[in-house]
Amino acid sequence: MSYRAPVAEMVRVMRDVAGLDEAIASGLYGDLSLDLVESVLEEAGRFASERIAPLNRVGDVAGTPLKDGAVTMPPGWREVYAAWAEAGWNALSGPAEFGGQGLPRLVAAACTEMWNAASLAFGLGPLLTVGAVEAVEKHGSPELRERYLAKLVSGEWTGTMNLTEPQAGSDLSALRTRAERAGDGTYRITGTKIYITYGEHDLTDNIVHLVLARLPDAPHGTRGISLFLVPKILPDGSRNDLRCAGIEHKLGIHGSPTCTMVYGDGGGATGWLIGEENRGLACMFTMMNNARLNVGIQGVAIAERAYQAALGYARDRRQGRATRSDAMAMSAIVDHPDVQRNLLTMKALTWAARAICFETASELDRARLAPDAAARQAAAERASLLTPVAKAYSTDIGIEVASIGVQVHGGMGFVEETGAAQHMRDARILAIYEGTNGIQAIDLVTRKLPLAGGATVKAELAGMRDVLDRVIAGATPAFGHMPARLRLALDCLDRATAFLLGCLERGDQEKALAGATPYLRLFGIARGTASLAEVALTASAAMRAGDNDPAQPARLATARFFAENLATEVRSLEEIVLEGSGFVEEAPLALALAG
Repeated sequence: MSYRAPVAEMVRVMRDVAGLDEAIASGLYGDLSLDLVESVLEEAGRFASERIAPLNRVGDVAGTPLKDGAVTMPPGWREVYAAWAEAGWNALSGPAEFGGQGLPRLVAAACTEMWNAASLAFGLGPLLTVGAVEAVEKHGSPELRERYLAKLVSGEWTGTMNLTEPQAGSDLSALRTRAERAGDGTYRITGTKIYITYGEHDLTDNIVHLVLARLPDAPHGTRGISLFLVPKILPDGSRNDLRCAGIEHKLGIHGSPTCTMVYGDGGGATGWLIGEENRGLACMFTMMNNARLNVGIQGVAIAERAYQAALGYARDRRQGRATRSDAMAMSAIVDHPDVQRNLLTMKALTWAARAICFETASELDRARLAPDAAARQAAAERASLLTPVAKAYSTDIGIEVASIGVQVHGGMGFVEETGAAQHMRDARILAIYEGTNGIQAIDLVTRKLPLAGGATVKAELAGMRDVLDRVIAGATPAFGHMPARLRLALDCLDRATAFLLGCLERGDQEKALAGATPYLRLFGIARGTASLAEVALTASAAMRAGDNDPAQPARLATARFFAENLATEVRSLEEIVLEGSGFVEEAPLALALAG
């Protein structure tokens, strides 16, 4: 089934949950209007569905062959990428000073979902370029900004992020790539990096690599890491001393080249320092935090694509006779209750994850654009709290929804022709990218809960309580048990949060770490329930006002399904957080057994 961008639902979440109307009314987004936002998203949706989506299967089959150090992208990709960049899509949120359109992160998030839903492998490349733009703009010298930003913003050149090495994955303190001062303001980079997305390709003439490396006199550990800009093509037009030595053969995203990059075969690749020596990790985190939200959006994207494919198949596939059918002919499987449950689970999870990601994007906008320092600080802290949830919860959902999509397709989901299997294969990397989801959970519990002495998470809980109050006041019979389920979710989250904060205060790190992953899931469910309840309130008010749009009762029904069928998981998650840490002491004994 072809992809159709759900523009109306995106706009609904932007308005009801992410505060788009208030941001426009307050002037936060300058002269941006709702009509312009809708026009941008409609046009992006057309490009995604008509130009990018047909590449998805092509990229999966053709892959990205490497020959003599050069990567050839799948058929049609160069032409579509050139048209995409020429249309200004890469420059959407880029700085106006360097040719960007300066649109809000919230609008860019919706477009990012579209590119990645159309083809996750295609959408990956531009995500890295956006992160490189942000890192160079914030930390690069005036000369580097002048030389590279305009071409990165336009998409004429692409960017990469080079962190991982064979012995240094999540633990960057083990990094061995070396940087030597050349005496002319440049550095010579030598070493090997692995898993470099779009490290080599033929979409653009130049690729700008951002590379973490260590100076000879650097301190040990992560405090001794510096960040360097290392272009494939040097300013004088000559080839830099770097090469792609291999392409990974992966479970999925076959259209995205994942490269082993070797720097310095001929004495050292020329690089320029970004930021200060030995402060590279702080610069790289500018890029990584951007990437973490965008990877979360990729989880939403693959979930949306998988849901649309499953729904289309369920409407066409006939099997058995539904209990409500009077006809003797076989029914479409969409009429069977268990298939309906699967499809509604896919839809509701996708919507909840989208809401969390869009809220996070909106807070990032406020952290940059709010008129006073206190408001910017509060927004930055809320964005920091939500980012690990947006990344981990949404990518877990991407995998879950893609798996359910295979189930809805039945046997046809387990073969490649329908594309359902590709969605599941492509989605699996997302929980590993940009810090595994376990690392995101640790970050949430040990770094984000204590923000502002716990005030940030307490403010988040209070905000969700406000939603509960509005749901109780505005609920109709169509809301079913939504008010009670939202209250349950918030009570469970409240107690689990207090427990983990107490563990941190007492120095009981193991208990906090043991409960981190179930806590993140609990947080995501509670936040998702509250966000969908906000959408339901708007839909209910519209229906009472005489709005006959069938999307309104569908929105209310989806929110109710999430609350009544999915949010109840919070009970067991709270119990695991509070009482499940005993496995830490018993794990060595249990894991010592061979079988």
